[in-house]
Amino acid sequence: MSENVNDFFFSKNTVENVSVGEKDQLKNYLEVTEAFSRVSYMSVYIIDYQNKNFEYVSDNPLFLCGHSADEVRMMGYNFYFKYVKKNDLDLLLEINKVGFDFYEKIPVSERKMYTISYDFHLLNKDKAILINHKLTPLFLTDTGKIWKAMCIVSLSTNTDSGNIAVFKQGTNQFWKYDLEEGVWRNEQKIKLTERELDVLRYYAQGYTITEIAEKIFVSPDTIKFHRRKLFEKMHVSNISEALSYVTNNKLL
Repeated sequence: MSENVNDFFFSKNTVENVSVGEKDQLKNYLEVTEAFSRVSYMSVYIIDYQNKNFEYVSDNPLFLCGHSADEVRMMGYNFYFKYVKKNDLDLLLEINKVGFDFYEKIPVSERKMYTISYDFHLLNKDKAILINHKLTPLFLTDTGKIWKAMCIVSLSTNTDSGNIAVFKQGTNQFWKYDLEEGVWRNEQKIKLTERELDVLRYYAQGYTITEIAEKIFVSPDTIKFHRRKLFEKMHVSNISEALSYVTNNKLL
């Protein structure tokens, strides 16, 4: 495979020209992005699909692989060729294609409501770290192409690369991509009961099983029962993974 930045860009995700009206969308948005990155534990960067580069990179070390934020910004997509495992780099190119194929079928008026999420490995000091990557549109052209997109990077709660999904804001709908069959499957987010949400909220605040039981007037065995059911619903193995799951999927 060639190490060419243009491999990530094709007609569906290349912006040739930007009109004066389209430029009016900007208006100090980088200041807002900078403020968001200061209060977030996650890494933030912005892709410019017209210039085929990173317009902004936050200084969170998770995404920098030992570089400064400015160095990664200057590297742009060459950063991927240097720090993403070969198999995962091929995966990123596939995600890029199927993601924009999916996006093209969405009505233009709704395109900012969708976010794509996926996992891949970054090589940091010879260690492969599995990260989660969420990409959502910031600005569109008049024809509905993504001009600029915000990317949020955090540690993945999964164990393998892939896990490609598209979420629609304000709904329980999401679509998972089957890499083996090459198809999107429409699914629904899991539904949590009020009692399950209570248990998770108290866990998030650092309470023990006994303390949670006292708070909601049940036995510790009942809390263990709810916890086991939560793990089964989310397909996770511990409470840390459960809390990450509900946070990433906006369930709590």
